[in-house]
Amino acid sequence: MGAAEPVDKRERENETEADVRDDAKKEDSEVKDLEKGEVGFEERVIYSNSNANNDGVDDVHNDHEEFQVSRFNRLNPTNPLRIVLNNNTRVAAPSPAQSQRSQPQSQSQPRSTPTPQQQQPVTLNSRKYTNRISLFLFIFHMCLAVALVCFLVFRGVQGLIQASESMKRKEKRVLMYFLPQVEAATLMSIILAFTWQGAIRKWPTFMVHFILWCTFLMSLAAGIFLVCLQMPPTDGVGVCFIAFAIGNGLYACWVSHRIKFCCKVFSLSLQPMSKFRDLNRPTYIMLGVGFVWISLWSLAVIGALNFYFPPLIIIALVLSLAWTTEVMRNVVNITVSRVIALYYLRGMQSSTQFCFLRALTRNLGSACLGSVFVPTIEALRVVARALNLLEGEDEFMFCCAHCCLRVMETIFRNGNSWAYVQIAAYGKGFVNASQDTWALFEKEEMEPVVDADITSSICFLTGVCSGSICVIVVAAWTYNVHQTFTATISLLTFFIGYLLTRIAMAVPHACVSCYYVCYAENPENRLFDKTIKDRQALLKSARDEIVPTPRVHRTRRS
Repeated sequence: MGAAEPVDKRERENETEADVRDDAKKEDSEVKDLEKGEVGFEERVIYSNSNANNDGVDDVHNDHEEFQVSRFNRLNPTNPLRIVLNNNTRVAAPSPAQSQRSQPQSQSQPRSTPTPQQQQPVTLNSRKYTNRISLFLFIFHMCLAVALVCFLVFRGVQGLIQASESMKRKEKRVLMYFLPQVEAATLMSIILAFTWQGAIRKWPTFMVHFILWCTFLMSLAAGIFLVCLQMPPTDGVGVCFIAFAIGNGLYACWVSHRIKFCCKVFSLSLQPMSKFRDLNRPTYIMLGVGFVWISLWSLAVIGALNFYFPPLIIIALVLSLAWTTEVMRNVVNITVSRVIALYYLRGMQSSTQFCFLRALTRNLGSACLGSVFVPTIEALRVVARALNLLEGEDEFMFCCAHCCLRVMETIFRNGNSWAYVQIAAYGKGFVNASQDTWALFEKEEMEPVVDADITSSICFLTGVCSGSICVIVVAAWTYNVHQTFTATISLLTFFIGYLLTRIAMAVPHACVSCYYVCYAENPENRLFDKTIKDRQALLKSARDEIVPTPRVHRTRRS
């Protein structure tokens, strides 16, 4: 009996070991693929990297070791054998997500809070195309516009050759008394555009006063001259010019206390232009392209008379011309903004040619979207300020004023003319750039200063002044040669003079925008003085009364 006990004991131990091995095999067969996760992959990568430089003699040994490791990967992470091997090989421990999947979760276990993602650094050399939808629409529009202009020019030539005698006489009369005036107005507008820009660069303080009152006088003179022609069409156009002149005079009186600060900002913001001798080259190119395109466009208008629905086609051509020239202006704006912004932000002297090509390609979509958005914003801004001044005690005016101001608050956060600086510098989309720019203004408490800025108004009035001068010259010329066309050509030449002048005035406008936006981004930059800080302190002390566009709803008067 005593001898049999050790034998039985050994048999029971053998049976127990066999059961343990069977259970281990069963457990290995039931392990899910989920437990083969990142730990096993990291072990194989670490093992293969550690043996990457061995000779070919060790290939068999490596295969055998890799097979052993693959078998090891099928073990449960909580298996004691795997824990021992992990400690010996110093392989990275399983991730928290895997250990949570391998262990049963209890309801009382707290959830891990996600760590915030690090913000990607902002690059000054973004390669993505901004606002691709608006870019596609503009390219599609230009393809249609070029095709339509070419077709209408062909129809005009065909009408001069093959049409009936009445149509030939009509087209010849338009060609003789319409095209020369348009070409002369285009050349005059280009000359005036460079004259205004050069004068503002040399005498900014004098020119701000001069533009405000010269526009008043020129628009008033154009209106009076058209009314004196005593024709119903010219009387209507003349009354519009006189009404605008009255509004311009009132505006000049209203902003008289802002002129001094505007002149100072103009003087400071235009100083970097002397460091970039070729900064006006994009303006030359755009005005040259504009002259060629307007010449073809004028021929297309003549050809539209020999096609179906001439009024609708001419309206479509006018809208197309407005969008195209506005995009040209914003391309110049983005080019100059990138050159000046990189100078302020990084102290770099960028290549104007490279910035121009970038504006024509990667940032063209934002220029196209802003060309539609910004003029609408400026018009709404004028309406909102006018209603704010006129609301008084009238219930209807009170509701309209606050409705417009709420709309303006939303619009200014999502689309404003200051956005072109960040579009040019960082390659942002139009809406994102508008939001980020306005956030910078709010952070530095610059909203009152920006709201009171009259730079965009000065550039607008410069275009109006050029258009009024063109109207006076061309209307007098047309009245002497063909009185019937006087009103039509007056409107067209005013439109052309305004658009081409705005292209040239995009250069000083971009410089002022960069001065404000770059200051808001880094007020401690040594390139800026205390001009804006002093202005903020003056506004806070209520020693300078201004009427900004309110962004907080005022309480209703009782």
